[in-house]
Amino acid sequence: MKIIDLTLTISNKIPTFPGSPQPNFIPWEKIKDDGYNLELLFLSSHTGTHLDAPYHFLEKGAKIHEISLKKLVSNAVLIKSRKKSNESVTKTDIQKFEKKHGKIASFSSVIFYTGWQRNLQKKYYFTKNPGLSVSAAKYLASKKVSLVGIDSPSIDLGTDSKFSVHHVFSKKGILIVENLANLEKIKSSKFHLVVLPLKLKNATGSPVRAIAFVE
Repeated sequence: MKIIDLTLTISNKIPTFPGSPQPNFIPWEKIKDDGYNLELLFLSSHTGTHLDAPYHFLEKGAKIHEISLKKLVSNAVLIKSRKKSNESVTKTDIQKFEKKHGKIASFSSVIFYTGWQRNLQKKYYFTKNPGLSVSAAKYLASKKVSLVGIDSPSIDLGTDSKFSVHHVFSKKGILIVENLANLEKIKSSKFHLVVLPLKLKNATGSPVRAIAFVE
């Protein structure tokens, strides 16, 4: 079995969503003075590879600490559909995948590789990113999937100021993982996915360590 890290490394230089603060690692204790090293972290809960809880867009949605572990450890499918700036992953893209690899199962995770992660250091990374179309989101919701992830800063198109897909998934309790990395290293269409957020009480999101286990 091959283990693949799907997580961006968080540093004080990682690109962040417009309006969000840059992470800051503040030295707090030092070995020479205190006998050990320790730092304080200042960052948005949606920094780097992260999980959106339904509460992010739904007032009565589940918060990070309320999410079942069953949704965070799952069978997953990888849909490879390279996209350009502001281009949508469509319902047709998903159906083409199903025609070749079989129907997407209920309670599974669906991960999209668009190739957008290569633009991480570009100024337009957060404003012109690809995302799912609303029809694609509704199609996945009808299949009762547990989680949807993408190698883009948002599951929505960068031009969608209404965050339409976020609302579709939040209302159905579907988790969202954004800024996934290294998806090109997964050569199989099916794998096991582990996405572990910090157990932050009442939080809308959390950085995660996302890991693929590939047979």
